[in-house]
Amino acid sequence: MRTKAAVLLLAAGIMSMLVPGCASNPSAKKPGTVTREASAPSAPVSPNPRKGPGESHRTAAFRAWGLEPLPAPPTPPQVKPGKMSLGSVPVIQDVPVKDRVVFLTFDDGAEKDPEFVRMMQDLRIPFTMFLTDAAIRNGYNYFKPLQDLGNAIQNHTLTHPDLLALSQSAQENEICGQQRRLAEEYGTPPRFFRPPYGNWNEATRAAAQSCGIEAIVLWRETMQIKNLRYQRGDGKLHPGDIILAHFRGAKDLKGTTATEMTLTLLRRIQEQGFTVARLDDYL
Repeated sequence: MRTKAAVLLLAAGIMSMLVPGCASNPSAKKPGTVTREASAPSAPVSPNPRKGPGESHRTAAFRAWGLEPLPAPPTPPQVKPGKMSLGSVPVIQDVPVKDRVVFLTFDDGAEKDPEFVRMMQDLRIPFTMFLTDAAIRNGYNYFKPLQDLGNAIQNHTLTHPDLLALSQSAQENEICGQQRRLAEEYGTPPRFFRPPYGNWNEATRAAAQSCGIEAIVLWRETMQIKNLRYQRGDGKLHPGDIILAHFRGAKDLKGTTATEMTLTLLRRIQEQGFTVARLDDYL
């Protein structure tokens, strides 16, 4: 006959097996804990554009990136000052305006820095992309969030050749081929074309026209790592200037990223009392 104490011990053991959570499980986690294996790798952290006292969201975003806010661009003109002429495709370096606005353009597409996308999503600076298929074919999706911000994707050839070395037929293959590729990937055929290295001839104009291009767009200034390179002798920005920059990485920029280069470019624009407008609103 079992003793009363033995019966009580046996009952307690049975009850402990019936209570949820009491069973020993080496793989079970305590509530609120995360194992090292389950934790996701940390992503780069962009500045947090939280508003301070008296700040607008736009002001807070600029200051989070170490900038003072650029003036808001003026209302786009009802009649575009760079209206396209009929006939031959025009070649444009700047837009005839009086407002102190300039236009940013980024070429090629080799560097695909996620921080650049975050910065542009915060700052909403308008710019135009002239993309080469050989540089972007390993990452078409990178440019879609930038396009979603209202930034147009334009034509910069399939393979980035010197067009002066090509026949008109070969130039058409480069330009028309990229028109089709960009329309397939991004939904809209480009309106503008930029020849690699800025090299073009009359065969380029004829080829561009046959491909449905409205204008050949060149530039007045080129953004280097720290400063602008000017075509004019006065070394100044002028209203309506088109500025060339590139999607390039630290290897080409001597340790500087495309994001850092662009922040420097925006400071140079602000120092001269300009702001940035959307090229498509003027051409």
